[in-house]
Amino acid sequence: MLGGERDAVPEALNLIDDQRPEQRRAALALLDELEARSVFPGAHRLGVTGTPGAGKSTLIDALLRALRARGETLAVLAVDPSSRASGGALLGDRVRMRSAGEDPGIFVRSMAAREQLGGTASGAHASVLILACVFDRVIVETVGVGQSESDVRSLVDTLLLVVNPGSGDALQFMKAGLLEWPDVFAVNKSDLGAEAARTRSELESGLGVGDSGSGDWQRAVLQVSARDGSGLDALQQSVDGHREYLRSSETLATRRETGRVALVLGALRERFGSRGVEALGGTEGVASRLLDAGIGTFSLAAQLDAELDAALATRS
Repeated sequence: MLGGERDAVPEALNLIDDQRPEQRRAALALLDELEARSVFPGAHRLGVTGTPGAGKSTLIDALLRALRARGETLAVLAVDPSSRASGGALLGDRVRMRSAGEDPGIFVRSMAAREQLGGTASGAHASVLILACVFDRVIVETVGVGQSESDVRSLVDTLLLVVNPGSGDALQFMKAGLLEWPDVFAVNKSDLGAEAARTRSELESGLGVGDSGSGDWQRAVLQVSARDGSGLDALQQSVDGHREYLRSSETLATRRETGRVALVLGALRERFGSRGVEALGGTEGVASRLLDAGIGTFSLAAQLDAELDAALATRS
């Protein structure tokens, strides 16, 4: 994988999904090795989110064609709704991404969201790490805007919010306080004309009111059409511009470190709730352990999980 061999990717992704004890140990060893030896900054990690029906998959398909024309290799992690019967991915996004086809430079993986509120799957962090070792750019498509959009942001370097014109999405995002997280905004289906322009104006007004978590980065609101290709060049430039901003401002390392802490905290809260995290010293305590432990992020999450398990067993 560190040599860029695509054939190793499916096996690695299957390994991290395997819950048997021996395979879990092998997966942690693999992830620790990849994390330690991956070259920084490596692949750009782009998150694409938005409500169902906004055209995320179609827009990603258009971006895949444009980026492949530049010679980039690309991986898409498509987080789908879960089947209540099997727990597996309900919608195969690869069906909607025609560009993937037989192109060896594009890899698409569907993943079930299960109960994750933020629209991402629990194994998404590990999957992104694996994909980023082999491909030039990793695109993460979420189920839709969830109750914790910060979960999505912790996975990626750049977060793109796709909005459907005339649907009232923009106003709902303002009410929910979700506008602080995305780095780039795209009003899709701009071929609808006035409706798209009005939605763009609403978003721009909303950005003027709220605080941004993007620092000095000037967030753009763009009109695009995945159908006729209009605005795609500007969108591509804005996404690349944000990547360069992160690198030149030395913000990227901080953002990825924040993502590592969020991964460990999320794993602990999922099992033990806020009280479990507080028992480890809260966010600051976990962040300190992450810096001082000298082990990989995923192994530390497993170690802290075991510590809390042992503490609970002692009390009982």
